[in-house]
Amino acid sequence: MPDPKLFAPGAIDAETAAFNAQLEALLASAPATNTVPVEQTRRAREEGTGMSGPPVFSDMAKEREIPGPDGPLTLRVFVPDDPKGIYLHIHGGGWVLGRAHLQDPRNEEIANTCSAVVISVDYRLAPEHPYPAALDDCEVAALWVAKNAMSEYGVDKLVIGGESAGGHLAATTLIRMRDKHDFTGFSGANLVYGVYDLSMTPSQRNWGDRLLVLNTPIMDWFYDHFVPAELRRDPDVSPLYADLSNLPPALFTIGTLDPLLDDTLFMHTRWAAAGNQAELAVYPGGPHGFDGHTTQMAERARQKMNEAISAYIDSGS
Repeated sequence: MPDPKLFAPGAIDAETAAFNAQLEALLASAPATNTVPVEQTRRAREEGTGMSGPPVFSDMAKEREIPGPDGPLTLRVFVPDDPKGIYLHIHGGGWVLGRAHLQDPRNEEIANTCSAVVISVDYRLAPEHPYPAALDDCEVAALWVAKNAMSEYGVDKLVIGGESAGGHLAATTLIRMRDKHDFTGFSGANLVYGVYDLSMTPSQRNWGDRLLVLNTPIMDWFYDHFVPAELRRDPDVSPLYADLSNLPPALFTIGTLDPLLDDTLFMHTRWAAAGNQAELAVYPGGPHGFDGHTTQMAERARQKMNEAISAYIDSGS
């Protein structure tokens, strides 16, 4: 069980509190995500005119295509010197926003720090491609990695992970690989503030309009683009309701000021109750996406994830 002291307002350090205040003010000065056309937000991110600034591209990154469920599927690949394993990465963005190439700095860091070939999946996005397109693409990518890791990269130690919607897709991919392909060869999972119940956990539903990257209306907006309401408790859509047995060890990361707090707390408990190793890392005052910023807490979170990915690769040796 997590230490109750982690959730107390007094546990939030001064740097994090100041950062959150600045973030909340910045977000209040711009239209909320759910009020802007999808195409406009995507274009701003690509052109660098959004709040995230210009995207940073890695010279290390190479793209390759594999056969996908509906045409070619692009994988963005980072190959370090002397790799020990593969980290299959799935980006976030509510299944609506984000692209694999917008994650380059972090994926390059993981590749070099963890001696891992990082393969990031450029899956199809909703609303043009609603459920199950993203899940199908990630399943195909995972199957390709499982079959080709040794022949392509000379390694066979596999780890999977992702952030937000990417955490959701990483979890559903593990379940699909187990159930549809009898494959349980991933040695670990890095599940970062994932969304595991699309019918809404209490923390999602009770969060309200306060905007720290996410809020309840924005999550509703993402879900409406991605999947019909009547499917949202299907175990293939919301892995919190799935059979979680025979899955790999996982590190669950969450900040206490994230509307998805309950998703991680509930999923961590169910993961462990199903007989799997599960570690929970809770960061006081962390908003959604906190690890992508420049605070000391974010740096500690990234370091812990890097150590977990490296340990999972080594444990598969």
